[in-house]
Amino acid sequence: MENIIDIAKRVLKIEADAILALTDKLNSNFEEAVNTIFKSKGRVVVTGMGKSGLVGKKIAATLASTGTPAFFLHPAEAIHGDIGMVTADDVIIAISNSGETEELVGIIPFLKRFNVSLISMTGNPNSTLSKAADITLDVSVKEEACPLGIVPTASTTATLAMGDAIAVALLMKRGYKEEDFAFFHPGGSLGKKLFIKVKDLMHTGDALPLVSPDKSMTKAVMEISSKRLGVAIVVDSDKKILGVITDGDLRRGIEKWGKAVFDMKAGEVMTKNPKTISEDELAAKALSIMESKSITSLAVPDSDGKAKGIIHLHDILRKGIV
Repeated sequence: MENIIDIAKRVLKIEADAILALTDKLNSNFEEAVNTIFKSKGRVVVTGMGKSGLVGKKIAATLASTGTPAFFLHPAEAIHGDIGMVTADDVIIAISNSGETEELVGIIPFLKRFNVSLISMTGNPNSTLSKAADITLDVSVKEEACPLGIVPTASTTATLAMGDAIAVALLMKRGYKEEDFAFFHPGGSLGKKLFIKVKDLMHTGDALPLVSPDKSMTKAVMEISSKRLGVAIVVDSDKKILGVITDGDLRRGIEKWGKAVFDMKAGEVMTKNPKTISEDELAAKALSIMESKSITSLAVPDSDGKAKGIIHLHDILRKGIV
């Protein structure tokens, strides 16, 4: 009996070969399928039973997340009323390795009656489904990875890969960009990078650590400690930003002046002309500035240069923007 590693290697090789074999089956049918979907005014409705249905759900999800409206329709539910969700503007992708799946064949008369475009993905180009389809994509495989030849393995992998090929071809044809992907994935890392702004994360109001330049460093340290941001913004009487005092400034002050630093004025110890950022900038840009300058916070001025907020490195990282 083969050992486990040899079995796994054999399975992966068979499935890899099945995908590679698809490249020789790509022809004008594939181009026509992509163009049909691209020109469609409706949605892509993916349908299939059993393992084909599970693959179909993934294909529909991939299409939807890359700019092609799509959803999965269970064929058994379709013949009991859900077919009403399909319109004449839609495109159906029907998946069946045999091409004879009863539930899929059962909805063909409806599709023909309403002239719905039908693309079949099947391992049997001579099947009922294939003959009824407007376009057939051949996803047949030489063998399944299952030694009995009955468990869908290589065939489902090949079908999934063909679905990905369609999705990526459409993505490229639509000129889909990183920003578009983020729009459909607002909760993901990329979405956060491209949508969350400084104003969404900055501290404002009573949470803003402010000191005047004539305040003692003792008062400044108390303000830094109470607001727990490791920094205080030094502002004039009109709240215009003059500088910042950080934990690092305090340490360097102690090294230079000793205990006398606590009797000095905030304006004497502060770092002048600190790095700032607009509230309308992306939080990802704030992170980039902090990393490049080796700092942990940025003051946020309003249009008149007055202190409006402060954004801290930890706020950005907690939000998952990396």
